[in-house]
Amino acid sequence: MNGSRFYAVALVCIIVGAGIGFSAGYFIVGQPGPAPDPEMPRLKAGFIYVGPIEDFGWTSAHDQGRLYIENKYDWLDTAYIENVDPAEAGEHIDYLIDVEGCDVIFTTSFPFMDATIAAGARHPDTIFFHCSGYLRSDNVGTYFNDFYQLYYLNGLMAGALTQTGKLGYVAAFPIPELIRHINAFAIGAQEVNASTTIDVRWMNTDWFDPVTATNAANELLATGVDMLAFTEDSSAVPLVANATDDVYVFSHYSPMQSFAPTSTISGQLVHWEVMYEDIIQKIYLGQYNSTNLADVDYLWLLQEDAVELGGLFGVPINPIFIPDLQAINVVDPVLGTISVYDLVMTRMAQMSMANIIFEPFTGPMDFKNGTQWLSTGESADIYTLLGMTWFVDGVIGIIP
Repeated sequence: MNGSRFYAVALVCIIVGAGIGFSAGYFIVGQPGPAPDPEMPRLKAGFIYVGPIEDFGWTSAHDQGRLYIENKYDWLDTAYIENVDPAEAGEHIDYLIDVEGCDVIFTTSFPFMDATIAAGARHPDTIFFHCSGYLRSDNVGTYFNDFYQLYYLNGLMAGALTQTGKLGYVAAFPIPELIRHINAFAIGAQEVNASTTIDVRWMNTDWFDPVTATNAANELLATGVDMLAFTEDSSAVPLVANATDDVYVFSHYSPMQSFAPTSTISGQLVHWEVMYEDIIQKIYLGQYNSTNLADVDYLWLLQEDAVELGGLFGVPINPIFIPDLQAINVVDPVLGTISVYDLVMTRMAQMSMANIIFEPFTGPMDFKNGTQWLSTGESADIYTLLGMTWFVDGVIGIIP
C-alpha cells in the first residue's frame, strides 16, 4: 500500500457555534464549557489524501482543516493517509475503518469518487463524505468549497494589468471543476479587456507534479503571456513568475504570495475548517447518519466564508498592485465608470451577500465556437456549472 499512515488525538472542550439552530443546552463560542466527560462518546474521522500534506496546496489545505477540528473537539480523534493512488483508495479506506476504527471517512479528491461509493456499500454503518464528486448514497454525502467566484475576480485584475493581452493557465486535469475556473478567469479578464485571450496547458500527470507544472508555465511564457494562473497543487507556477521579469501570477489554494512577493497580484484561499466543523458537528449530534446522506451535497462559496480572495490570508490584493488597479477605469452598464479596484471589491461584496446579487456566468455569453450559450441576463444554473465540459469564447486550447 502506498502512503504513510498517521494518527492523532486532540483534547479540547466541545464548542458548538452560534446560529446553527441547536437547543440552548449547547454553549456558545467564547464561553467556558464543562470539564471533559470521560463517558462522552467518541468519534473518529479518517482522511484520504491524494497528495502529500506538505504540498502547500490542496492536500495541505485539507489537512489544516483536519487539524482544526481535531484540536477543537475533545471527543474527536483523526487519522489520515497521504499520497493515495486513486486505484488503491479502496484498500486504504478499508484500513482506516477495519484497523484504525474510523466512524467517518472523508475522501478528499475527485478521483476517489468511485472507490468511495464502493466502500460505502461495503461498510453500510460508516459515514462517508466525498469532496468534489457528484455520486451519493444513503451513507455517502458530497462537499466542496468552490473558487469560480474568486477566479472571476482574479480575471478582472489580470485583464486590467496585462500588457500583452495574453494570459496563461496551468491546469492539472480536464475535469469540470478546472474548466469552470478557467472560464471564470476568462470572463473576468474579458469584462475589462475584451481582446484578452487565455492559453491553457494541461499537465495530465498528477495534481502535485512541480516539474511538469514548471515546464507548462515556461511554455506559456514562450508564447508571450505575462499573467499566470493555475489549478495544481504545488508552488511551481509562482516560482516561475518570481524568476521572470514582468510576469505576474495568481496563487492557488494556500497562501503562496511568499514564493513570489512582488509578482503575486492575488489568488484563491480556502477555509476547509469551516465546512469540516459543520459536517463533524452534525454527525456527532446525530443530524447526519449512515442512512440520510443521499441528498446531502455541500457547495460553499464566498457567501459561507468558505473561500477567501488573496495570496495571503487577510490580504485580498497585494498592496503593491492596488494603485495601478485604482488608476484603471472601466465602464459597467450598472455601476457606471468605476476603477478596477473598486469593481473587484464591489463584485466580491455582491457575491458575499446572503442574497447574492451578482453571478459571473451571466449572459450574453458565447461558447468558444462563437455560438451563443447564455442570452442577455440569463445565468447558468449550478448543475450546468458543476458539469461544465466546454470553454467560453477567448480561451485557447482544447479539452482532451
